[in-house]
Amino acid sequence: MAMLTAVPRYVDLGRPFTAFVMGIAANKVSEARRAPSRRRESLSEQVPDRATEEANPERDIVRLETSREMATLLAKLPEREAEILRLRVAAGLSAEETGAVVGMTANAVRVAQHRALSRLRTLHAGSAS
Repeated sequence: MAMLTAVPRYVDLGRPFTAFVMGIAANKVSEARRAPSRRRESLSEQVPDRATEEANPERDIVRLETSREMATLLAKLPEREAEILRLRVAAGLSAEETGAVVGMTANAVRVAQHRALSRLRTLHAGSAS
């Protein structure tokens, strides 16, 4: 829907149309990632009514905590680096596709991703001590 409503506002600035589409997708991924922290659901709302064969509460809690920790660490990065990590890791875009979205070359995306991951390691080490 976001794509359909945005097409009338598209202005050709010399970049590929796919960059425009990927930008919309990147924004939607970012919004989806931020949504759970805005809702602040209680744990009881996340627990299923019945146990299933796939149910693994311990795994689910670890994933939830890891997700919250990653969101906290990503919030400490510069916005462009955080966006590159979301696009590359969460959305699974290639360096070329990510570059089209953020207006960088594929090599610049790789360098920025490396720097962002290095900063995340440093931030994580600082928060673990």
